Amino acid sequence: MYNFNVRVYGLLINDNNEILLSDEQEYGYQFIKFPGGGVEYGEGLTDALKREFMEECFAEIAIERHFYTTDFFVKSAFNDSQIISVYYLVKNIAPLDLSFKIIPYDFDELSDVMQSFRWVKISNLTEDDVTFPTDKHVVKLLTTPPQPLPEGEGL
Repeated sequence: MYNFNVRVYGLLINDNNEILLSDEQEYGYQFIKFPGGGVEYGEGLTDALKREFMEECFAEIAIERHFYTTDFFVKSAFNDSQIISVYYLVKNIAPLDLSFKIIPYDFDELSDVMQSFRWVKISNLTEDDVTFPTDKHVVKLLTTPPQPLPEGEGL
C-alpha cells in the first residue's frame, strides 16, 4: 500500500527581494529546500506551516496567499510515499532572530539533524539551488515571468 505525504512550505521574501532557503542534513542526506515540512494528523495546511516556521525558524508568520500545489507525481526521497507539496507566500510578523549563512551547509554544530538558513536573491536563484523536484518547479515559477494569454483567451 502506498501512502501520501503532505508537505507545506513557506516562501519568505525579504525587502531586498531575497528568498529564505533552508540547508539541512538529516538521515545521512544533505538537501536544500524552502522552510516547512510535514503536515501532522489533525492539522490544517496553514496551521502546519505556522508550526513548522516556529519549530525551524523560531518565527511567527502570516500567510499571504497560496502559491502552488504539486500537480505532478513525486515519490519521496526517503520512503515509498507520494509527496504532495503546498507552497504559500508568507511574511514574518517580527524580525527573524536567526544566524544567516552565506554558503550552503554551514552548520554551527554537528548532530544527527542539522539546519542553517541563507537568503538568496531571487534574480540569482536557479533550480540547482534546491534539491527536490517540486522545489525546483517552484523556483522556475518564481523566476520565469508570466506569459501573456493568446489573444481571445482569458477573462
